[in-house]
Amino acid sequence: MVYAISLSAEELDDIDWQLQLDQFMGKTMGSSMRPRDLSPQVTLVFARTRPVSGRAGAAYQLRWLGVVKHPKGRKVATRDALIRVEPLWRSPAPVELDTVTASLSQEDTAELTPMLSSEVAVLPDELAQRLVAALRGLGPRFAELLDHLTSVANQAPFDSSRVEDRSWQEQYDSARLALTIGEFPLAPLSSWLRPPSPHDTYLSGLIPQPTEQSLIEHDAAHSMPGPRLLRPWDGPDFRCDIHVFEHEGRYIEVANVNATPVEGRLGSDLIYYHEATGSFVMVQYKRLPSAERWVYVDDRLRDQLDRLEAVAQASRQPHAPHDWRLGSDPCFLKLAYWPEDSQADPGGPAAGMYLPLSYVRLLLQDDCTLGPNGGRRLGYSYADRHLINSQFVELVKHGLAGTVGTSREELLALGSERALEGYSVTIAAELGDGRHPGETVRERHRRAHSRKAGKRQSKKPAPARVKPRKPVPEDQLFLDLGQDFAD
Repeated sequence: MVYAISLSAEELDDIDWQLQLDQFMGKTMGSSMRPRDLSPQVTLVFARTRPVSGRAGAAYQLRWLGVVKHPKGRKVATRDALIRVEPLWRSPAPVELDTVTASLSQEDTAELTPMLSSEVAVLPDELAQRLVAALRGLGPRFAELLDHLTSVANQAPFDSSRVEDRSWQEQYDSARLALTIGEFPLAPLSSWLRPPSPHDTYLSGLIPQPTEQSLIEHDAAHSMPGPRLLRPWDGPDFRCDIHVFEHEGRYIEVANVNATPVEGRLGSDLIYYHEATGSFVMVQYKRLPSAERWVYVDDRLRDQLDRLEAVAQASRQPHAPHDWRLGSDPCFLKLAYWPEDSQADPGGPAAGMYLPLSYVRLLLQDDCTLGPNGGRRLGYSYADRHLINSQFVELVKHGLAGTVGTSREELLALGSERALEGYSVTIAAELGDGRHPGETVRERHRRAHSRKAGKRQSKKPAPARVKPRKPVPEDQLFLDLGQDFAD
């Protein structure tokens, strides 16, 4: 089975720069279009042109290929669902549908063409197989890209009953959170196969991106060799995988580090480091049961809080305006929640409660966290306020949370210490371009605000000036695709 999405050529041209930047697209479809098979599906995105003289109907051109990993989508209206195509790759070359159907039978062509008149169509299995085979026949670049997308579509979902899957899920979420803070596309993290050993890291299972230069002609984030700030951890007990991602001339190094078998790990950490300001934030994960959505506060958790207090001491006093923070908390608990319905698409980091360490201390001194038997609990019903993903990301992105004056050596020492204590550690270090240490606070602030206003940095040409006119009922409002997935 294959999804086929058909949009007008004008609409695809308008959002081309955004698809190139984000590497995903969202599309609303009627709930009745949901396939019975909810496994991930390869997706083809066509541009539809108006009928021309001498032609009976519209013409179609293949522009993008991707994967819908969660065909169930997310409910956005009474009868509509929003699906997300990620990863999304530009076609190695624009391909006219007539070129593809030349390899198909007349019966297949007669079945396929009317289906493309709908904005979203689910192609029958046999027709989809023959269509994909015809695309493979267009050359090695198409075959390589389709092999990659098929591998992504066939990857096994996380099984929360397995301890290694829970650890990989937390490492995956940590990396997604880091890339979200840095405004890097998430698509490279979604191409993954289960590693051979349960003790391996999540990053060790990433599927290499297609390497054909023509497949990465757009400004894509892709794995690159040669970390500059992070380095492999030495020692027989350490397992370490490092990937470097690039986007718009900016770089982020992401490492998964652990030093204990998966059964003995105490949990997962994210340490996000911004090289230009020498600042990090640390997030310690605690899984919320999908039913209760709260956790007991036991001696083990209290000991972990004490250790986080020690980590917070790495921060120095501010000496410049860019050193100022909203508070002295560089450490947060994330009470993360994964629904039992694994077909739901979070579209970003998993939902959860971000609790600054000092706030946790106050909560545990208040009656609001008392359980019925006198014990302490943390969860959605036991805290009146908490930060959600978007709020936490904005605080870190604008340098309003984190340490002051942390060196590379201190960062690496902290990663080693946490791994040896029994944690699975994800360290993400946002860098410059090799000549500069990275964005200044002012540059990051300016870029973040321009992104929020929809003024993406891209090569999109300025729109032509048109004479104002009164709107007509057929006019439609274009919405930022990314906003559909905000929490």
